Parts: sequence; C-alpha cells; structure tokens
Amino acid sequence: MDHRAPWADSSPPGPRADPQVRPPAGQTVLQRQLRAGAPARRATALDAFALAKRRFLQGERVDMGGLSQELRVNRVTLYRWVGTREQLLVEILWSLAERTLSDELKRVEAEDAEGNRVARLLSSFVRVCLLNPGMRQWQSDEGGLAFRLLTFAQYGFHPRFVTLVHALLAEDAAAGRLQTPAPLDDLAYTAVRIVESYVHRAAITGDEPDAARAARVLHALLR
Repeated sequence: MDHRAPWADSSPPGPRADPQVRPPAGQTVLQRQLRAGAPARRATALDAFALAKRRFLQGERVDMGGLSQELRVNRVTLYRWVGTREQLLVEILWSLAERTLSDELKRVEAEDAEGNRVARLLSSFVRVCLLNPGMRQWQSDEGGLAFRLLTFAQYGFHPRFVTLVHALLAEDAAAGRLQTPAPLDDLAYTAVRIVESYVHRAAITGDEPDAARAARVLHALLR
C-alpha cells in the first residue's frame, strides 16, 4: 500500500544530482528540478478539505488528529486553516449538498414534468441524502451533531439552504410556475424545515427517515 500523503507527486522521482556538482548558470527552475527531483509540495487548506471530504464519503470519522497526521501538519495549523471540526463538517456537507442540488435540478428540468420543480428537487434531495453512505454512517455515529450542524442557523448550513431554495422559488414565481399567497421567505423556510424534519427524523422522533412521506408533504406545500 502506498503510504504517501495524498498530495504527493505520483510520478517517479528523477535522478538525484550530485550535491557537489553546481548546475550551469542560466538553468531554469524546471531544468534544476529535472536534475534534482521536485521538492515536496506542502499541504494546504484545500488538501485538508479534500482529505476530510473523502473520509466522510467513505463513512470514516472526520478526526482532526488523524487529518493532521496524514497531512503532516500540526493541529494548530490545521485549526487555523479550517476552523473547528464543526466548521469543517459544515463546509463538507454544504459542498455535497450544493453539488447534489445542482445535479438534481438539471435532472428535474430535463424531465419537463408537470408540477413545481422545487418540490420535485427537494424530494429528490431527501432521497439522495438518505441513500448516501457517508451521511448514513454519520447520522448513525453522531446523529445529534448532524442534526445541530445542519439545522441550527448559527452553524451556517441552514441559512445557505434557505437562501438557495428562496432563489429557486422566486424564479418559479416570476415564470408563472408557482402561485402562492404565502411570502416566499416563509415558503422557503418551511420547505427547508420539512426537508430537515424527514432527513433527521431519527434524531428528532426516533423513527426511520422516510423520503416518500417528505415528497408528499413538499408537493402539497409547493403546488
């Protein structure tokens, strides 16, 4: 097994130069590195994010100590890069949610089916969330933390979600696809809370999450 850090260059090292032999004057950086081999690249905050996200998707615990060891940086540096573990998890989950919502919206629009696209989008989002192995494992291991980070406004995920849904509802209202007496602010907030209630149903009530029930409620709300 290759135990190198994930950002290590995968290409075979070039021949090492004799330290006693000075490179000819006028050599480029590339020429020097071809002779001596490329210097090891230092890890960055984006490397930390990518590694943590990969671990999450594999159902592994996102552990700050383990990340710092694999990245070969001290914990102080890691915390300076990504903030707290909770902040890192929120960024991982938002990146996954944003990508999922974008992909599902394209699929929903391609179907050209009747009915509100936001209801279909959010119904699909609930289903995808509940099928994601990393999300399922995280909810099993840390269901209370998952519920707090993704539903409490102070952590940042929930406001972003509401803003995104509000923008989509506004587009639908402007295009005549949505007619509602309710203010869009209230509608977006309520739709997101429905999604959260069914995704985190186990943490809230102890019952199993149910994407089909969420879809029925969302379609009744967003006609």
